[in-house]
Amino acid sequence: MRAVRAKARGLRSSVREKIYLTYPPALLKEPIIYRLGRKFRVVTNIRGANISAEVGLVALEIEGEEPEVAAAIRWLSALGVRVEPIEKNVIE
Repeated sequence: MRAVRAKARGLRSSVREKIYLTYPPALLKEPIIYRLGRKFRVVTNIRGANISAEVGLVALEIEGEEPEVAAAIRWLSALGVRVEPIEKNVIE
């Protein structure tokens, strides 16, 4: 409903994407989610994480205007982070 009202007022609508991030070993110590929030106008919410010496798995919500969220996801992929959508109701 909020998105519909925003469009009616001529504003861009906000979207919330739920994704799994899989970090390769080379990126495990990098503050990627912090950088994501600084580089793009998005709000991040870590819903779960499991980090080992070999791999990092993070369940993440990203909220913001659709172009910003899409750009943030492209940026993560370009870094070498595997990005996969979370099916609805998995982490709600």
